[in-house]
Amino acid sequence: MSGDWYRGWGVDGLIWKEFGEEHLGELTRLAETCLAVDGGLPLFASTPLLRARLLQTRTLGAWHDGGLVAAVGVGLGGQPATSTGLVHPEWRERGLGGRLLSWALEQAGDVDLLVTIESWSPGADGLFTARGFERTFTEWVQRHDLCSLPDVARPDGVSTEPVTLGPELFSTYWASFADRPGFGSPMAEEWLGELGEDDEYRADLSLIARGPDGAAVGFVNVIDNWVDQVGVVPGWRGRRVGAYLVAGALRGLAADGAREAWLCVNDNNPAAELYRRLGFQNFGRRARYLRRRS
Repeated sequence: MSGDWYRGWGVDGLIWKEFGEEHLGELTRLAETCLAVDGGLPLFASTPLLRARLLQTRTLGAWHDGGLVAAVGVGLGGQPATSTGLVHPEWRERGLGGRLLSWALEQAGDVDLLVTIESWSPGADGLFTARGFERTFTEWVQRHDLCSLPDVARPDGVSTEPVTLGPELFSTYWASFADRPGFGSPMAEEWLGELGEDDEYRADLSLIARGPDGAAVGFVNVIDNWVDQVGVVPGWRGRRVGAYLVAGALRGLAADGAREAWLCVNDNNPAAELYRRLGFQNFGRRARYLRRRS
């Protein structure tokens, strides 16, 4: 696609054109700059996630003096269409975000558009709200410096051990999450298969908690240095089981040489405050916005 189509968008000598695999270096630098200012999901600057979010069906970037200052990708062929965009912090409040969003909406055509933001900012929120988007999902990204570990007393009658990837772990997950809004009801083979196929899944650091009778009452899954899932069965909630599991996972990560641990927690999840009490600190947010055409 020729850059001539965007000649009417000229702002301070910007050059508008498509980007592709050969521009991963520029995309990485742009994502890292946005994360440094806004916080958000640090994995966003990794090559796999950059490919998934930005190297979609159609792309558009803005360059200035050879540097990429704004980028957006749009994925077509599904319902809804998907999109992710970035604007360099030094180039904000010049209308670039609005232009990229208008372009993404044009590419989506008559279908709904779902925008994923891995490095959220108040300015982006204001833009999407003004354009008629609904925020459908927001998570806090939290970081824990493993130089300082929380001390959580072991709940009465509870013991922990490394998980075994099998039916008991899945049934504990199901019992812990089935009463939560939006629970997707995955099949055991699907859920366990995804964990087993993830090269970064740490079964050695993931834990299952048992009550006095030996029955599983909670679990924590660790992927790389991320606390990926924490669940406690309903009858054992409010007894520090979740906090004890997370503290155990953090100790395991620290002993394994990790310097930091990460997790994501939904805005409306009361566990966010628990994690803060355990020493996690907010590192920005990530969100999704949906604009319906119907």
